Amino acid sequence: MERITSKEVLSTCIDKYTKEFEGKIKGEGGKRAIVVCGGTGCLANDSAAIQEELEKLIKEHGLQDKVTINHVGCFGFCSQGPFVKIFPEDTLYRGVTVKDCKQIVEDDLLGGKICENLLYVDPTTHEKVVRQDDINFYKKQVRVALHGCSLINPDLLEESLGLDGFKALKKVLTEMTPQQVIDEVIASGLRGRGGGGFPTGRKWQFAANVQADQKYVVCNGDEGDPGAFMDRSILEGNPFQVIEGMMIAGYAYGASEGYFYVRAEYPIAVERLQHAIKDMEEAGLLGDNILGTGFSFRAHLRLGAGAFVCGEETALLNSIEGKRGMPRPRPPFPAIKGLWGKPTCVNNVETLATVPYILRVGAAEFAKMGTEGSKGTKVFALGGKINNVGLVEVPMGTTLRTLIYEIGGGIPGGKAFKAIQTGGPSGGCLTEKDLDTPIDYDTLVARGSMMGSGGAIVMDEDNCMVDVAHFYMDFICSESCGKCSPCRIGTKRLYEMLTDVVEGRGTEKTLSDMKELANVIKAGSLCALGQTAANPILSTMNSFPEEYAAHVNEKKCPAHVCKGLMQYLIDPAKCMGCTLCARNCPVSCIAAGTEPVTVRPLPNKFVHVIDQSKCIKCGTCMSNCHFGAIHKD
Repeated sequence: MERITSKEVLSTCIDKYTKEFEGKIKGEGGKRAIVVCGGTGCLANDSAAIQEELEKLIKEHGLQDKVTINHVGCFGFCSQGPFVKIFPEDTLYRGVTVKDCKQIVEDDLLGGKICENLLYVDPTTHEKVVRQDDINFYKKQVRVALHGCSLINPDLLEESLGLDGFKALKKVLTEMTPQQVIDEVIASGLRGRGGGGFPTGRKWQFAANVQADQKYVVCNGDEGDPGAFMDRSILEGNPFQVIEGMMIAGYAYGASEGYFYVRAEYPIAVERLQHAIKDMEEAGLLGDNILGTGFSFRAHLRLGAGAFVCGEETALLNSIEGKRGMPRPRPPFPAIKGLWGKPTCVNNVETLATVPYILRVGAAEFAKMGTEGSKGTKVFALGGKINNVGLVEVPMGTTLRTLIYEIGGGIPGGKAFKAIQTGGPSGGCLTEKDLDTPIDYDTLVARGSMMGSGGAIVMDEDNCMVDVAHFYMDFICSESCGKCSPCRIGTKRLYEMLTDVVEGRGTEKTLSDMKELANVIKAGSLCALGQTAANPILSTMNSFPEEYAAHVNEKKCPAHVCKGLMQYLIDPAKCMGCTLCARNCPVSCIAAGTEPVTVRPLPNKFVHVIDQSKCIKCGTCMSNCHFGAIHKD
């Protein structure tokens, strides 16, 4: 595309590509547009092959002049993908396979007939839904950080410009002073979406107040929480928006260099970000004298090696500098002395993706969404025991009940909700009594959890909460950088104590020692990883004391999850003596006993018995028994 050298040229480009994009969506000229989900989840389920097959069929039927096809970012409704959407009808097909492409082309594109077998079926009404916005999963969402995802091709700068891209940057560079930008962000109430929730505008103000020959903006894309994929999806779906947010931050407090720190496990996000930076440089939107305003800015990319601790801003800065990713003592804070000793603001992907919206519509409009202390929207990766697994963006103040039941579709199999873990390994478990809790920074902390970066893992009646705490503590031990003793040694001791509990060696003293040590680690650790490491233990001990008591006093796991406290038993009244369990046991610990079967008396058929000293608790016997004779105790 042409080089954009002034605000006038940018305005012309925005107008041109906006008309083109709107024309594509509206089907002007009798053309239709197909978009195929290009998010990681759908790509893992052959969406690239689906697009390739559609392109081939379109060519075979001579439809190249009547139909365009592009890949886009994540649709969010991951459990229903891969997705194919057709404009201008706004028809959404879900669960598409390569085999379905022929039907889509012949029935829909050529025949004008909707492929009803590929439509989403509402589980409550059992009605088929044609349009995306009519699906309950989407009805209560508001896409701010996810703006453009599932609509634009993330590899095309033209499509970004056609959907509000760089309008905020033009306004900032040509109509506002740096201080006015900071004041607008402060007025919006935007708080950091990476977990800490510190007011973004105040952080920028600290950096603006420091005199320095060089300042930096750092985008934290090191998303390490188990089950979290918010930042990855934003970078995959609209990297231009995040770069625009970074540039606005740079203008606001005087930074001319920006660094994206993205974990190497996100190859698609990395590739699209690299492509976006290159395209912007060629177009003149990155580099020297942007839009002829005298503002210069360059963006760079650094890959993280997957260390969870590098989500902490000072450890991240050490990693960018080529040092071991370990936290620094604070103060001084990075806004005063950060990357290479220069003032640096570290904002996560979602925070920077939200900034252009605020400058585009105004702080007051943004602040209309949310609660008194938490403005705007928040993106969550909703996973675990939930029907509608996926990416969700809702206004702050939305209740957990709405998130889980109205958007998430409730618990599979009609099972009972037990808890939701928010904030990842650093968060805590919220229970049924918290379902009407509004989602915001302060309320979640008051309930013993935290917002975190936005992971939300739902658990049902089959989950053991002691086992959940054990899993997260194992993760924390592996990810501790080892710099401070409370975290390095304390988390290891906590994990050992939890292991004793889940394996039947725990006592009441073990539980009291765990609580005491958890509070010591919380008070004495250097960074947030250690300071919040004990949250899963403390929250589950407070909310589910009866489960811990059963583990240490009765040596039983009520959910039948902890193998050290579990036995597989054969019910003599149901055993048919068929030998299926014995034939499939991997350790040969099942054999016929001396008691004849009673269900259907047959000669030489005896009730089988499991040798508990050899049993490895794999469950193979139970899954192979056709008569329901084997159960867990």
